Amino acid sequence: MAKIVVIGGTGLIGSKVVAKLTEHGHEAVAASPNTGVNSLTGEGLADVLVGAHAVVDVSNSPSFAPDDVLEFFTTSTRNLLAAEAEAGVTHHVALTIVGTNRPQNIAYFAAKVAQEKLIRESGIAYSLVHATQFFEFVGSIADISTEGDTVTLPGALIQPIAAEDVATAVARAAAGEPTGDIEIAGPETFGMDEFARRALAFRGDPRTVVRDDSAPYYGAQIEERTLIPVEGAHIFETTLEEWLPLNPPRR
Repeated sequence: MAKIVVIGGTGLIGSKVVAKLTEHGHEAVAASPNTGVNSLTGEGLADVLVGAHAVVDVSNSPSFAPDDVLEFFTTSTRNLLAAEAEAGVTHHVALTIVGTNRPQNIAYFAAKVAQEKLIRESGIAYSLVHATQFFEFVGSIADISTEGDTVTLPGALIQPIAAEDVATAVARAAAGEPTGDIEIAGPETFGMDEFARRALAFRGDPRTVVRDDSAPYYGAQIEERTLIPVEGAHIFETTLEEWLPLNPPRR
């Protein structure tokens, strides 16, 4: 069984990854600023990576402003890769996004592309797990698209996935051999407007969801198929209908 360090290991995905790896007998170490490890500053990296076979990076930028998110992912990843090379880590696993290899003008995606490039060129064997949007973000997608009592979203296709399934895929990647790039997704494809409409209706949210294909997604225009996986993706089974009753909105 291996020592696997999970950067962002106390967050939504990271905590689940740590639990799954631990359950299967690995020494999974949750590393985050509140455990004394900060990939952005480099604090604690050398110590926590001693004896590590693999590093999983599921950390996320605290700010989504274009300059901030680019700075976070490039600086953090450079620090991680340098520390991994020094420690003899042989497998780098990063959670990224479906669609980074397709034309789009989303600043967050551009930052993830820069992160991926650093990983590919590092000389360390890697697995990049490209996930579709999480079910867990349906509320925030609706909120940032709300004016008054109306939620306006494009009909661009989305194939959302449960965070639990994302964590399963990341943990499997970390425990296995480096695989390069893989895509993961949920079992159902919706228009983004329909995704929000179903979730809000189930939760008794009175807002009306309107489709407008010129409406932005996190501030950017997207094409119909930017956010859905290509053939060969790993498809997980959790449906929106199954997920909703178990995940009430956060208060």
